[in-house]
Formats: sequence, structure tokens, C-alpha cells
Amino acid sequence: MKKYGIEKIRVYPTALQLNLEELAVARNYDVEHMRKELMVETRSVNPPWEDTVTMAVNAAKPMLTEEDIASIGLLIVGTETSLDNEKSVSSWVLQHLGLPSACRHFEVKIACYSGTAALKMAVSWLSSGMARKGQKALIISTDESLNSIHRPWEYVCGGGSVAMLVSDQPEFLVLETEKFGLYAHEVADVIRPLPWLETGNSEHSLYSYMEALAATYEDFELNVGTIDYDSYFKYHVYHVPFSGISYRAHKQLMRMSNYDVTDEAILESWTNKVSPSINFSKRIGGTYGGSVFIALLSTISVVNDLKAEDRISVFSYGSGSCAEFYVMQTTAKSKEIALGTGLTDLISKRFPITVKQYEAMELAREERIKSREFTPDYNAVEGLYEKAYKGKGLLTYTGTKDYYRSYAFS
Repeated sequence: MKKYGIEKIRVYPTALQLNLEELAVARNYDVEHMRKELMVETRSVNPPWEDTVTMAVNAAKPMLTEEDIASIGLLIVGTETSLDNEKSVSSWVLQHLGLPSACRHFEVKIACYSGTAALKMAVSWLSSGMARKGQKALIISTDESLNSIHRPWEYVCGGGSVAMLVSDQPEFLVLETEKFGLYAHEVADVIRPLPWLETGNSEHSLYSYMEALAATYEDFELNVGTIDYDSYFKYHVYHVPFSGISYRAHKQLMRMSNYDVTDEAILESWTNKVSPSINFSKRIGGTYGGSVFIALLSTISVVNDLKAEDRISVFSYGSGSCAEFYVMQTTAKSKEIALGTGLTDLISKRFPITVKQYEAMELAREERIKSREFTPDYNAVEGLYEKAYKGKGLLTYTGTKDYYRSYAFS
């Protein structure tokens, strides 16, 4: 049987970072709670000359060869930070990546489930007979947090983009297409009622997440059959709006599988089988639809005992809501491809900014979203554009005139 999945993957974690301990001190927030409960250290920050289009292109462009570009017949961009209620983000991405004109493209929105939705749609397209011979799909999850200065969830925000080439040559990860569990229900746990406003009820969102986790796993077992959760999977990946939620999620599924499991056994299992997945997220922050793929990349990059065809469980949750529990299999090349993305270096080389500079960036981005006319200030932070962007070939947003956006490579 033909296999489908991820052939290539690359992440753009933005070029700026904020130390969250410095933010906590500035806000008189409990630093220990931030470290132990939220499990966050730094976060990515977007300057006003970056948006969902630039991040998407900057994630995908270095990954794609000319042959890859010529083969792409489907482009799906998943985002909840869209730029227009009519024009798809994918149209700008198609242009600036130089994709073929004979390419079906569109944007999908279902909160943080969008990346998984795009993956499943791409695999369905590949296996349906609609793809022409040799064609591949490019899926990109791209999102940025909105201004959350002094909001309770300020410490779990972030931004970034994940690009994946999906094909019948899944050298990075194979999707077990027949093994999944689903759950959907209407809930207003996290919402963006205005283009510049992200709000909601954090406690409500946590309960909704856990409800969906339990329901998707129950549906998974109805589909696949009863399994031993701890031994069936080599590692586990959960959607991580913040890294600390992975422990709560794992505790719930461990208890669903074995009511008598001790807290000590749960912690040991989480440490061994889940904690490798948060190595990147605790430094990037919230990446919305790209969260589970960054967690997969983190796991494979960190651990050393994976073999071809090992199973990794994936739980993807999108507020609103839709959720899925599914399975990815590793390959003989998974580790090599993960390390080849260079994500560790990209994260460590981000330009550090102060709390004051971060606040200025957030306010400038909000002004950009609201404005009919806007030109980003490249000198907002002295030395930033020259050190982090100039001459690096990154796509940047150059301004809006009468609502029309423009872009250029640095």
C-alpha cells in the first residue's frame, strides 16, 4: 500500500526573542509559576514588518528546490491570523515562492487545528487521484499572537511558521491514515472577534481542551481497538498552547488507560515520553496550528532511540472547536531531516529585545492591523533590521497603501 506523509519540514521561529523571566519581573508575576507550571522560557516576537505571509514564505523558501516548486499542485495555508476576509494568505505565498500557476491554493481556519486539517486534506488529495503524476502538496501553518500586553495569557504568546512538503515519498514522517479519533463541538473558549483582538476564558479553554482530548482518544480506540497507551506509542505529542499543558494532558490519558497509575509513574512517563516534545515550544511560545509539528520536530531532534516505524501519538486541538488524535510513524531518515532543519540554531540566533522594545513592537503591529496606510519603522530598535534582516533574503512586509499590501525580500 502506498504511504503518504511529510517529506520535508522547516520552521521559521521569527528573528526576535523576549526573555520571559524579564517580562515576569517587570509585571511582578510569579517567576516560579512561569517556569514550573507554564514551562516557558522565551518567546518569539514579530516586528511590524513581519506578518503571516512573510513568515510562511520565510519558512518554506529555504526548504524548496526548483524541482520541488515545479511539483507543487496544492498549497494550503492554515492560519487564524488572516490578513483579509476575502483574499487568501495563500495567494501572496504562491506569488513570493514562485509556485506554478496550475496550483490549487486556499486558506483554512479552525484555530490551532488548522495545521492538522491541512495535512489531512493534502494526504486525501494525494490519495484521491486528483493529483497529477508526481505532484506534491505544500502546507504551511503561520500565525502570530496579537497584542496581549498586561493580559493574563501574555506569557504563552509567540509566533512562527511551519512549512511541510507532503507527498507519497514521506521521508520525514508517515501518516497512518486509517488510525485516528475525532471530536467536535461548538464552544467560544478562545476567540478573535476583531482582527486585532484575541480574547477568551483561559479556564474554559483548558476544560474544553481536556474534554476534546478524552473524546478523541475514546473515538480512536473505537476505530483502532483497545490498546495499551503507554506501550503502543514510543513517544507522545500534544498540542501545546503552552508547554506545561502537555503534563496535564498526559496525566489525563494515562489515567484513562490505567485508573491505578500513580502520580510518580505519570511523571516518569511524561519525562521520558513527552518532555522531549517541548524543547522548542518553551523557547518559541505559542505557534497555534504549527504547535504539534514543532513538537514532533523537537522530539525527533532530542531523542536517540527512535527506529523506523516507531509510532508517535499526536493530539491536535483547535478552539471553537475541532480536535483529532492520530498517529505518525518515523522513518530511517527522520532524525537526519529533523537535525537538518537547523531549528536549534535559528532559535538561538534570534535578536534579543527588552520588555520596553517588545511593548513597542506589539503596539506597532496593532496599529498596522488597524491602518489603511502604514509604513513599518525599520529603526524602531537600533541595529535590529541591519543585524537580523538586511541581506539575509527574508521576505518583509514593506507597507500598506489604501489597504493594498506590499512585500520585498531583504
